[in-house]
Order: sequence, then C-alpha cells, then structure tokens
Amino acid sequence: MFYLHTELMKTQKDVQQMIQDRIKKIQDVKHSAGVRKINSEKEKATHVEIFTDLIRAIERCQTELLEMMEEQQKAAEKQEEELIEELEQEITELKMRNTELEQLSHTEDHLHLLQSYSSLHRAADTRNWPEISLKTQENLETLRRALNTLKDTVEEKITQTELKWKQQYAVDVTLDPDTAHPKLILSDDGKQVRCGDIRQELPDTPQRFDYCPCVLGKEGFSSGRFYYEVQVKGKTDWDLGVARESINRKGKITLTPGNGFCTVWLRKENECFSLSLKVKPQRVGVFVDYEEGLVSFYDVESSSHIYSFTDQTFTDKLYPYFSPCPNYEGKNSNPLIITPVNYNK
Repeated sequence: MFYLHTELMKTQKDVQQMIQDRIKKIQDVKHSAGVRKINSEKEKATHVEIFTDLIRAIERCQTELLEMMEEQQKAAEKQEEELIEELEQEITELKMRNTELEQLSHTEDHLHLLQSYSSLHRAADTRNWPEISLKTQENLETLRRALNTLKDTVEEKITQTELKWKQQYAVDVTLDPDTAHPKLILSDDGKQVRCGDIRQELPDTPQRFDYCPCVLGKEGFSSGRFYYEVQVKGKTDWDLGVARESINRKGKITLTPGNGFCTVWLRKENECFSLSLKVKPQRVGVFVDYEEGLVSFYDVESSSHIYSFTDQTFTDKLYPYFSPCPNYEGKNSNPLIITPVNYNK
C-alpha cells in the first residue's frame, strides 16, 4: 500500500511537472509570437519604405524624361518656325526676281538686257534644308540610363535590407594573440592589429603564423550564422575573411577555399579580390552561414555587396581571419579595427 502511494505521488509530481512544462511552453510561444509580430511590423514598414522610395525614383525618372522630351519638342517647333519664316522670305524675293525676269524677257534693248541679266542671274540653288525631328535615339539612351539608375537603386535597397538582416547576427570578435605573426602588433583590447617593422620574440607554437602577417579571432564557429565588421580606412593593402581551424599556418599560404580560406583582399588601394570596385571600402562586413556554406562580404558604408563564396562545405570550426599586410615603410601603417555593429546605419 505504501509503495502504491509512493508511486501515486511520483506520478502526480510528474503530471504537475508536465503541466508546468506546458505552461512554460505556452508562455514561450506567446513571447515568440509577440516578438515575431513586432519584427513582422518592422519588416513591413521597411518594405513599404523601400517601395515608396522606388516609386518616387520611378516618378522622378519619368518626370525628367518627359521634361527633356518637352524641351526637345519646343526646340523643334522653334526651329520649324524659323525655317518657315526664312523660306517665306526667300519665296517673296524669288517672286520679285521672277517678275523682273518676266519684264526683262520683253525688252528690245539688248544692252539693258545683258546688264540686267548678269545681275539677276544666279547659280542654281543647291541648298540642303535641315531635317527637323525629335532625337529618338537620344531619348532611348536617356531612358536606358534612367532605367539603369533605377536598377542600381533597386539593388542598393535590396542590399541595404539584406545587410540590415545579417547585422542581427553580429558577434563580438577579439583577436587571438597566440595565432598572431611575430611582426603583428595587437591592441590591449584585441580589437586592432597593425604590422610592425620588428619581429618579436614569441613562441613558435603550432597555432602561430610564422611567414604571412596574419592573425585569427579567438572564438571559432561550428554552426549557425555570424557577422562582424572591420574598419579598413586608410589602408592600401589588407586581407579579411574566415579560415578553417585545420589551415596550414607555417610558410607561405595561398588564400583559396581549397586551402581553407574564404577571403577578399585589397591590393594597390583599388583592387579588391581581383575586382575593380567603384568606391574603395572604408568598412567591410563579413557574414557567414555555416550550414549554407555561405561567406559574404559587404561595403558597409555604401551598403553594397562585394563578393560571396557559395556552396562551401564546412566540417571544422571557422575563425575570423585578418591580415593588415606589411606596412611598406609607413604607407600601409593603419590598423585593421574590429568595430561595433551599428544596426541603425
């Protein structure tokens, strides 16, 4: 009887726990629903703002094109009026000349005929009258430029939305001094790195880069999504991205996915990952989706996409990767700076 009572109490306790679990689950669901509703409203507002901007851009392009065509029409009408006025004046002069010639044809004074004819005789009129038409080809080119501008605006708005979404996965990245090349100088807070001139006396551990001026972040990621931003302002050369934990850290390294690196780099101040960019990046955002095998890079200031590695297969940890590159006698002495992510850019 005591055993049955004990079992009954245990079962009752289990049922009560199950009730509490379900109450908590209901609270979690309600909280998630509330958060989702807030996020959904924010997303709706963002999309409405984007479409409103695009509609305004379309209307502005349309207005500018129509105004240009109206100006062309007025210019053509003015040209037509001037040409008609000129032709009418010439017709009047030609009629007078024709009358004089008619009168001259009846004269019997040969000397007068010879003198008058020489003054009235003119070479045949071979004038080419100007063609007056609207500049259709020019209008088409203007329309093409307007549509290309609109396309750029659409892409910029999409990238802004995409970047804002990815910024929610921001992580706190700190540099790992145990991986830093001996010439690299790290700030005390682990947020800045620059290349010095002197090779420091540091232990040559397996984790440390010994040839290339590189350093990794302290924390590795083996799942999910993460995002961080790095200021590259004032630098002529730099490397950024992520590296697999299993990369070779000794001797020369080649920055390719096959060697475990997904990176972009700047060389000669204007070549980024062998791509010519319209604007030199000042701050670069790095986004990683581990499961999707995606690594994307963004110019944060202009909200533009730089490059993406897709369809990668990650199995080991990924670490943020940084190289300030040699300082080239002070020409590239500015540090790489890991900066806080501002969601309201």
